[in-house]
Amino acid sequence: MTDSDTPRPAPLLLPDAIHQAVRPGTAVLRLETTQSRTGLLDGAWWPRSKDIAAELPALIRVLVEYLGPITRVGLDTEAWNVLPTRLLIDDRVVHLDSDPVGDDTVLLTRGDNDHFALLVVPPDTTLDAARTAMAQAVRADNITQAAQILLAPVGDPGTAEPTAARRRSRRLR
Repeated sequence: MTDSDTPRPAPLLLPDAIHQAVRPGTAVLRLETTQSRTGLLDGAWWPRSKDIAAELPALIRVLVEYLGPITRVGLDTEAWNVLPTRLLIDDRVVHLDSDPVGDDTVLLTRGDNDHFALLVVPPDTTLDAARTAMAQAVRADNITQAAQILLAPVGDPGTAEPTAARRRSRRLR
């Protein structure tokens, strides 16, 4: 039996309280906890920066542990500082494809044709906004597009703090 044939234990779920301890600037990954994959997104990722060569290796290493080999990553060129065509991560080549998915999504391919979509929370997002967006993205019944999740207000509508994406769109007006 090869390593890839060895059954992997189900990932342990972290209590929600762990996310309160996360400081801004810490890369965070949450994955949907069901096998059904019926929601629009399979998880959420909050990278520390827009430097994909620095951020992606850690994400891929964690995902390989739970999902198996990741062969391709689809990213929007406009969302990252520089987008190389491939990265060598733990002696495996991972191809990076320019894909017009927007700055709010990353597409991952496991094997030849098994795709996963992750919400990308902008690095400058506040802790509360990131936690709220990530919790929505990993819901099994989520039917909300990534861009809409990032535009949703946090907390009470009267005192809601906009997410980084909404703050950014206000600055562009």
